[in-house]
Amino acid sequence: MTRLASAVVLLFLVSLSGFAAGSRDLIGDVLRLPSEASRFFGRGDDGPDEQDDGTVGTRWAVLIAGSNGYWNYRHQADICHAYQLLKKGGLKDENIVVFMYDDIAYNEENPRPGVIINSPHGDDVYKGVPKDYTGDDVTVNNFFAAILGNKTALTGGTGKVVDSGPNDHIFIYYSDHGGPGVLGMPTSPYIYANDLIEVLKKKHAAGTYKSLVFYLEACESGSIFEGLLPEGLNIFATTASNAEESSWGTYCPGEYPSPPPEYETCLGDLYSVAWMEDSDVHNLRSETLHQQYELVRIRIVMEQIEIFFFLLYMKDQLFIIVCLNKRDCLYLESLGGLAKKYLDVILLVANVNSLISL
Repeated sequence: MTRLASAVVLLFLVSLSGFAAGSRDLIGDVLRLPSEASRFFGRGDDGPDEQDDGTVGTRWAVLIAGSNGYWNYRHQADICHAYQLLKKGGLKDENIVVFMYDDIAYNEENPRPGVIINSPHGDDVYKGVPKDYTGDDVTVNNFFAAILGNKTALTGGTGKVVDSGPNDHIFIYYSDHGGPGVLGMPTSPYIYANDLIEVLKKKHAAGTYKSLVFYLEACESGSIFEGLLPEGLNIFATTASNAEESSWGTYCPGEYPSPPPEYETCLGDLYSVAWMEDSDVHNLRSETLHQQYELVRIRIVMEQIEIFFFLLYMKDQLFIIVCLNKRDCLYLESLGGLAKKYLDVILLVANVNSLISL
């Protein structure tokens, strides 16, 4: 989808200084990346996950692209990128379940046969990705069966499921289109919010995980969890949008930054690229889920508004110039700690036009 065409400087300032609720509250940062998401992205080894109480758990992941067709390139690119991050974080293939239609890499429209990228200058993220459930095996039934560890309910595929225990940690990531209370799939039927919530409740009741993290990329994706996901399941869920708004593609033709000229499709989704590129560059042993959510939210807000940013270093101080267009600019004198805190985010977003040193 295209981005919003107007904005005000106030929105930019509020987005930097405030943290709006868009996911489940983390009181006191109870769920921390060293004990939660860094189990998936920050370890760099494939050993068991020792808990604070000395027990040992296994890390599992379910990755699902809910679309097919080359015009939906970005969804499978997102999933493949997530797989590479999980492998970098030390997860074994036997503990990563991948659902993708697998009609992109060797599609006749793909300008780089056998290669999928998730950013304009990114590496191939397709290499090595397991093909657990592809084509018509990418179904709601198989997705739910994989989460529940129910091999007898599977039809097709490799038979891999999340065979987890009470000390294990599960990461689920979905990328595709969505609508109020529904998520797309390349086969019929679609995923409906009430059905997904029932599966998560059943997984919790079985006592087969210690924590579960769910990242959801889709339009109106907030409607899947808002008012439906009960407290007390030890699930951290974050979504690309609230229950009423769209999510956004990124690295799209005609936008900046654009994909390489031979690509006529978006390479990624803004929310997904934001959290994965954050995972690429940050120390996930110290960054909390709350902090990553805040940084991702800021990047999404900044990329949805047409504001031009210029960073200025002068006499060892950082200044930011914000322009609504080529003529109307606001000179923000030293933002001090605020600017330094979010410098990495500002440098990542597409609308940073130049860095000036004096």
